Order: sequence, then C-alpha cells, then structure tokens
Amino acid sequence: MKRTLLAALLLASAVSVPVLAQDAKQEAPAALTKDPGQVKAGRYRLDTAHGKITWSLSHLGYSTYYGQFTDVTGELTLDPKAPAQSRLSVKIATGSVNALHEKLNAHLKAPDFLSVEAFPEATFVSSSVEPTSPTTARVNGTLTLRGVAKPVSFDATFNQAGPHPVDKLYTVGFDGWAVIKRSEFGVNAFLPVLGDEVALRLEGEFKAVE
Repeated sequence: MKRTLLAALLLASAVSVPVLAQDAKQEAPAALTKDPGQVKAGRYRLDTAHGKITWSLSHLGYSTYYGQFTDVTGELTLDPKAPAQSRLSVKIATGSVNALHEKLNAHLKAPDFLSVEAFPEATFVSSSVEPTSPTTARVNGTLTLRGVAKPVSFDATFNQAGPHPVDKLYTVGFDGWAVIKRSEFGVNAFLPVLGDEVALRLEGEFKAVE
C-alpha cells in the first residue's frame, strides 16, 4: 500500500511540475525595458490622451509663443530586428489647435493660418526610418498641411516599453523634435515679423494592437 501511494505521488509530481512551469512561463508579465531591441514587434495605436504636438514660434521677436494640437491619432508598425522598416502614419485635427487664448484660437483657425474649414486635417506618413543611435532615429516622410505636401523629417527618441502601470496594456513611448517653415505650406500671414520657423515637440505613447 505504501509503495502504491509513493508511486502515485511521484507520478503526480512528474506531471504537475512541467505543467506548473509552463503556466508560470505563460503568466510571466513582460518587463519594462529601455532597450529598443527588446520591444514587442507588431502594430501599435497612438494613445490620444498621451499623443500631442506642442508648437512654438517667435512672436514679433519679443517672446516665444507656445500652443498645441490636442487631437492627434496615429498608427505605428515596429520590428526591433529591423528598426529601419518601422512605419508611422499620423492624422492631426487642425481644429484642435490651442494657444490658450480664445481670440487667438479663432484667428489660428481662420484662412490667415490653418484655414480649418477648408483643411480640417493634416497628415504625416513616414517613408523611411534611419537609426542614428541605439535609442534614436531620423524619421523621414511627407507632411500635408493646408493641402500642401512637403518632405519633413523629425528626430525621435525611444523612451521605454512594457506594460503600462495604469491600464496594463503593452505600451511604447517616444519623444520627437522637428522644425518646419510655415511659409512652405502657404501660411504666410504677418511674415517676417511673426516667425516663419515653427518648432514642433512631439509626444507619443503607443498601445499594442492585439
């Protein structure tokens, strides 16, 4: 009887150990990483609550004026084994321009500047990605604004990736910087006293698409 019980326990142990090990492996959460080579490959969608474009330009030489576009959507495809093959497409609702001043917002939406009624959306579609360091890259593409399409590049920095502590979704985060000339897109109002060069600060947290 003792031998039979011992044999049963040994058999149960032999079966349960690999099963438990397999379950533990499946349930082990992905860890946060600052190594872009460890990022989960696949498709991502921009978290609109954490995807904004902050712009700035010289205001008559007296100050640097700041504002944002707050309605931005985007799709991203990543492959850590081939980062140069990454692809990005972004849509910006021009009517979401916000300079924190009601009258100025109305003017920015008018034909002098963004002409929101005629051109409610701006887009950026990447054409190539050039890694510049293990955590940075130059993203080249086409920006279409006020119906004018021009090549634009921006510098991107990878911040980190992993399960987000709030929603638990796998998230990849980047910052970006670019400078464009508004006159190249037909936004010529008050040149040259109002700055032509517009600096763009880009913020993006992208959620993995299952």
